[in-house]
Amino acid sequence: QVQLVESGGGLVQAGGSLRLSCAASGMIFSIATMNWYRQAPGNQRELVTTITRGGSTNYADSVKGRFTISRDNAKNTVYLQMNSLKPEDAAVYYCNAYRENSPRYDYWGQGTQVTVSS
Repeated sequence: QVQLVESGGGLVQAGGSLRLSCAASGMIFSIATMNWYRQAPGNQRELVTTITRGGSTNYADSVKGRFTISRDNAKNTVYLQMNSLKPEDAAVYYCNAYRENSPRYDYWGQGTQVTVSS
């Protein structure tokens, strides 16, 4: 049974930092592309950042230069370092494991709330 468990969310003042973690189990973590999505109330879920199995990364324009995704395959964990947080970053952040080829993955964590006060 695949599980993705996010942690690290919370309340932070604007300009502050948070580090989210997503621990995976029940899957071959190292072959998955790992994504962080977020969803604010009334908004669609949006892709924030991606890290491939090879370590290549992509970021939404809104977070470039402020957020950093990384992965530790030995710990089956992906991280999201969020710096210079803005009120518009407030959302529920979700971890996603994706793989198009067999074995196919499209697994989601339960989400972790990030609140940014102005």
